[in-house]
Amino acid sequence: MNKKLQVLKYILADLVSAALAWSLFFIYRKYTIEPTSLDHLSDIFEDRNFFLGILIVPAFWLILYYILGTYNANKIYRKSRLRELSQTLFISLVGVIIIFFALILDDVIVTYKSYYQLFFILYLFHFVVTYLFRLILTTRTVRRIHRKELGFKTIIVGSNGNAVKIYEEIENQEVPSGNIFTGFVNVVEYETYKVGKYIPHLGKFQDLRKIIQEHQVEEVILAIERSERETIRTILTMLEETDVVIKIIPDMQDYLMGMVKMSSIWHTPLIQVSQDLMPPWQQSMKRLIDIVAALIALLILSPVFIFVAISVKVGSRGPVIYSQKRVGLHGHAFKMHKFRSMYSDAEKDGPQLASKDDNRITSFGKYMRKVRLDEIPQFYSVLKGDMSLVGYRPERQYYIDKIVEKAPEYRLLFKIKPGITSWGQVKYGYAENVDQMVERLKYDLLYIENMSLAMDFKILIYTVLIVVQGRGK
Repeated sequence: MNKKLQVLKYILADLVSAALAWSLFFIYRKYTIEPTSLDHLSDIFEDRNFFLGILIVPAFWLILYYILGTYNANKIYRKSRLRELSQTLFISLVGVIIIFFALILDDVIVTYKSYYQLFFILYLFHFVVTYLFRLILTTRTVRRIHRKELGFKTIIVGSNGNAVKIYEEIENQEVPSGNIFTGFVNVVEYETYKVGKYIPHLGKFQDLRKIIQEHQVEEVILAIERSERETIRTILTMLEETDVVIKIIPDMQDYLMGMVKMSSIWHTPLIQVSQDLMPPWQQSMKRLIDIVAALIALLILSPVFIFVAISVKVGSRGPVIYSQKRVGLHGHAFKMHKFRSMYSDAEKDGPQLASKDDNRITSFGKYMRKVRLDEIPQFYSVLKGDMSLVGYRPERQYYIDKIVEKAPEYRLLFKIKPGITSWGQVKYGYAENVDQMVERLKYDLLYIENMSLAMDFKILIYTVLIVVQGRGK
């Protein structure tokens, strides 16, 4: 499946529908204000505002759709016509309100009733035309999935009764859900695997990430036995680092607790593990805030930057900026920059964490770390996109390996970008040993489970208070 091509189809459809809806609305609006315009229809198309609208309005709609996550490539083939209907109704309302207040409120009108009428007509034109184009595209895709012309490469984690049951249920669905089984991985070693007579054995669950990458898997179904459930936490942790859709077979308790949410009455009931930590619009806003804040900080703090740079240089020999490889989003390494707060040979004997009375820290370095001045260069990393304002503190691979031995769930942090500050940083400051890193981890995991712009603002406020009050550890 060509996801980029499918995204392009929706973008082109939205561009055409936005331009068409605006054209219809412009003609209607002209007729309402200047009824004689219809006697010379060519005059409308000679109006400069008409062509400005054709250029600006569709571009505005594309930006709005992007911010709200309409063009997410990982979900472009998983669109539901009913969900598309509700989303288009809502987004059209938001967009029309913005356009109405930005472009239309300066019209010369007789009564306020005309305003309401224009608003309704613009909303009606845009919604109907946009949804019609999207409905055609989505319907064609859904029908191709139901005819098994398109599908999602799927593997089953499990090898016995539950795996066989889920395989047979999905294969015998009255309306296919699009799962194309590539194979299965086992959790426990058995002499024979029951599901093996249907699909090939791809390996052990410990090799899950490698198998997913090799076979370009898009969906994983956990169908393990009750006796194997102690491994589910490990499996989910491994899968959270990937972009696959994760589904789990429910038991009766899940039905009673209302955890099984179905999008189709024909498909096999499965619990889908959501990987969307924040709504798409909040994710876009978070990145926008990062960029704006980083630019402002680098500009406003430039005098402080110069002062600190001179102080570091005068205080001890060595470079002003200290760069070090850290691990960030999806486990990818990047270079993090800080003002050097230690003597240049601080790690001649290997990696070491800073402690409270660490004699490797310079006199000025202690002050910098207390008020977080050493973190200023990281705004550059935020601007580049390697980091965010709020996330978790990135660590070196050396310490990550040690943390994972005690807390495998640390890998869940790789779902997001590391940050200049974090909930764990506010609570603990700099960790002095691996045990403190593990203790700090629970706050970073709580942040991931409760991610929102509101939570980011709270953490930023507390960080500023710590810096101002000099309470940094």
